[in-house]
Amino acid sequence: MLRFAANLSFLFTERPFFERFAAARAAGFNAVEFHFPYEFDRAALAEVVLTSGVEVVLFNLPAGDWAGGERGIACHPRRIAEFQDGVGLAIDYARVLGCSRLNCLAGIPPAEAGSAKARETLVENLRFAAAVTRRAGIELLLEPLNTRDTPGFLVSTTDAGLAVIADVSHENLRLQFDIYHAQVMEGDLARRLQEHLPRIGHVQLADNPGRHQPGTGEINFPFLLGHLDRIGYAGWIGCEYRPSAATEDSFGWMEARP
Repeated sequence: MLRFAANLSFLFTERPFFERFAAARAAGFNAVEFHFPYEFDRAALAEVVLTSGVEVVLFNLPAGDWAGGERGIACHPRRIAEFQDGVGLAIDYARVLGCSRLNCLAGIPPAEAGSAKARETLVENLRFAAAVTRRAGIELLLEPLNTRDTPGFLVSTTDAGLAVIADVSHENLRLQFDIYHAQVMEGDLARRLQEHLPRIGHVQLADNPGRHQPGTGEINFPFLLGHLDRIGYAGWIGCEYRPSAATEDSFGWMEARP
């Protein structure tokens, strides 16, 4: 049976962040994910998680100046110490929040670094992060992002992500498969999910175009979600979409799915 987590960076944004947890629970979600927790006090956030009764299943490692357009620093050769400190901070939050998965965004290589050096830096940083997260009992993920929405992003396809994971060669690093990003860059979703299932640690969804809820675009979600169930995907599916109207009005696809 498929399990869905509400992405609180996309859903229930009509409310302040702390109120989104209870809103997700009231809408029927048992789990949530979000981009970053770092601006909030750990103890206060943990109390909100506890009182809302939801499980936190995923958030990202610190990713640099997000508001300024950065989408990760793992490929930046001059920011290795900052990346490593960020991994430690993420583990601290994950322990307090009871979260067992952290996602790494590779980033956009800086102008002064060539693609080969950026990739080499990413691999070394992931080796470090995979080792320390494993010791903490936390799984590390790597997520490709499409280059239409994030021009220049270093890891933009499933194959590129899996190639990096192969080079890192650590059992604690798996792929985060975002259906929206994969559809933009490559399509062939059902086959890719089935072929790479053993290396996929988390799935996220949104329709294309528009990145809205399933049923608003070109992806055949009734088939694709049924396919995920049939091939035995047992992880969480993060609902990382922009509702086309009010959040609570965007869940019809969940009731209509097989």
